[in-house]
Amino acid sequence: MSFKPPRGTDDLIAPQSQVWREILATWEDWSARYGYPLVATPILEATDLFERGVGDTTEVVTKQMYTFTDKGGRSVTLRPEGTAGVVRAFLDSGEQGQWKGAYSGPFFRYERPQKGRTRQFWQVGVEYLGVEGPVADSEVIELGFRFLRAAGVSQLELRINSIGDPVCRPGYVAALKDYFVGLRDTLSEDSRRLIDTNPLRVLDSKVDRDQLGTPPQISDFLCGACADHYTSVRGLLESLEVPFVEDTSLVRGLDYYTRTTFEFIGTGLDSAQNAVGGGGRYDGLAEAIGGRPTPGVGFALGFDRVVLASDRTPGTFLDAYLVSEVGPEPALSIAAELRRDGLRVEFDGEGRSVKGQFRTARRLEVPVILVYKGDRQTIDVQAADDRVELPLEAVTKHLKGTR
Repeated sequence: MSFKPPRGTDDLIAPQSQVWREILATWEDWSARYGYPLVATPILEATDLFERGVGDTTEVVTKQMYTFTDKGGRSVTLRPEGTAGVVRAFLDSGEQGQWKGAYSGPFFRYERPQKGRTRQFWQVGVEYLGVEGPVADSEVIELGFRFLRAAGVSQLELRINSIGDPVCRPGYVAALKDYFVGLRDTLSEDSRRLIDTNPLRVLDSKVDRDQLGTPPQISDFLCGACADHYTSVRGLLESLEVPFVEDTSLVRGLDYYTRTTFEFIGTGLDSAQNAVGGGGRYDGLAEAIGGRPTPGVGFALGFDRVVLASDRTPGTFLDAYLVSEVGPEPALSIAAELRRDGLRVEFDGEGRSVKGQFRTARRLEVPVILVYKGDRQTIDVQAADDRVELPLEAVTKHLKGTR
């Protein structure tokens, strides 16, 4: 009998896992540079958190959530997104004023599996709470852009838009509804259902994209405050030298967004799955889940797609491989010393032949092979175009100097 992962889930092992590890390290570096400490929330949350926060008419809530009743009779859901949980954690903490958090972990949506879209997927993201002004929007967007560049996503496009706020958006929504009513017979069943409940979401339909024609533009409906906010965001991004494209059809998929919305596109990916992530402002979310008024802005990136879009290729995860001519026990002791010095070292624990150990080192594509011949005083250090015999205590300094 053999087992495979459930449909829509995957195993991640070397060598591809090394690209993940490197890009996750890049994420930790860049999110820390911008002042975002780690925030970790439960994988399970009360179902009501997402119904109230994400929106009970969104596809995420109506079709994609993994929801069940626990043994205490409570309805719980495997988290389908990160923002609602992070905002809940902020409200529960009692923190006040400006607050930041960065997260990383698995999320779950019941979707049709395909390349770059799985039922268990990994996301990284940030939330910036307590600041209403456009500086917060611009900083968040810049962080996402800089990280993706550093992660090796060279074919990258940033798209931005404003979807207004509760003051001006109702007029736009009403105009959209009137427009889509005239197209009802040409639209898919899902879009026809959304005309009455959430016409903004019709703009996000990939199935009906070619049927939409030229719907009303949000720019014609923005109130003065929203228009000024959007103008400031654009100006700040230009001053930060972050290139962008304005996309008036960009609404994102969750109900909590207000004003700024944005999306990062991996233009080297297949067009059906080329969005590597995005986000926006969500000034009403905290109140929607029963908390005090708290402005916020953030983004989430689909890590699977970031890796797909990255130019990085799997490399070795080791600094050196230790070949022992006298068995594994002495090698364990020597490797332990080198590891404590900060080197990533592997060796053979089975006591195979020297020839077999060299074959393993070549298969792992390590840059350096260390040969221990039984004399603890010296190690034979072999690199591609260099070979030197060194005292054990000098090996680490030598290898770090040649990285």
